[in-house]
Amino acid sequence: MEHRSQRMIELGIELPAVPAPVAAYVPALRDGDTVRTSGQLPFVSGRLPLSGKVGAAVSAEEAYILARSAALNAIAAAAEVVGGIDNLERVLHVTVFVASADDFTGQPQVANGASELLGEVFGDAGEHTRSAVGVSVLPLDSPVEIELICRVRR
Repeated sequence: MEHRSQRMIELGIELPAVPAPVAAYVPALRDGDTVRTSGQLPFVSGRLPLSGKVGAAVSAEEAYILARSAALNAIAAAAEVVGGIDNLERVLHVTVFVASADDFTGQPQVANGASELLGEVFGDAGEHTRSAVGVSVLPLDSPVEIELICRVRR
């Protein structure tokens, strides 16, 4: 069995505390051998480092980093409901929402921030299907939001 927690130590990445929901939902929910997260924002130490639309107030490069942070928050939410990151067997699907300026079309490159982090943490088990969706606005004026679906180790 691969130890994702050990891999996180090797990468120098620490799972953050799961951000408190900003409305009436739970951060993650397990159903049988899958866990699905609610949309996770790129909170760092309890706050959004940047806000606004990607391609206007936020650059694609900044949004890529924010997508990594949101993905890390999603991993933390999933891990919390299954008893730790070592119990997450693989990533199945990632949905990345990008608050986009009207002419911004780089959603896939922003989403790579999340996908590449998942590959670093989970290795081959981090390969996943993905949707990268441009939207007009996200909660709290966040530039990105991430949802994960993972399979739980039996």
